Amino acid sequence: QLQASGGGLVQAGGSLRLSCAAPGRTISSYTMGWFRQVPGKEREFVAAITRGGGYTTYADSVKGRYTISRDNAKNMVYLQMNSLKPEDTALYYCAAGSGATSVYSSAYNYWGRGTLVTVSS
Repeated sequence: QLQASGGGLVQAGGSLRLSCAAPGRTISSYTMGWFRQVPGKEREFVAAITRGGGYTTYADSVKGRYTISRDNAKNMVYLQMNSLKPEDTALYYCAAGSGATSVYSSAYNYWGRGTLVTVSS
């Protein structure tokens, strides 16, 4: 399915760049999204991008700090995370959907295994 990578341990204020690969799929056919989940809590929307990359949307909690992008030629999606906070600590998932961008996880058909981001204070 999808393969998210790039997570790790970073100090508050630092940056990480997550990548999402889609072997066997052509991501240009899909809306792509990033979600995150903390154990014991529901999965929450982080960011999404349209097929062509012309429109992006973000959760209020990450707006201005995170940037979602895609390179359809490389079949990759990215999430640049800056000014990280301890509350950003979570397992981050990428997802692909056949419809429009959505903040709802049910709108996405394909998911990868998450990559863990830990932000220390």
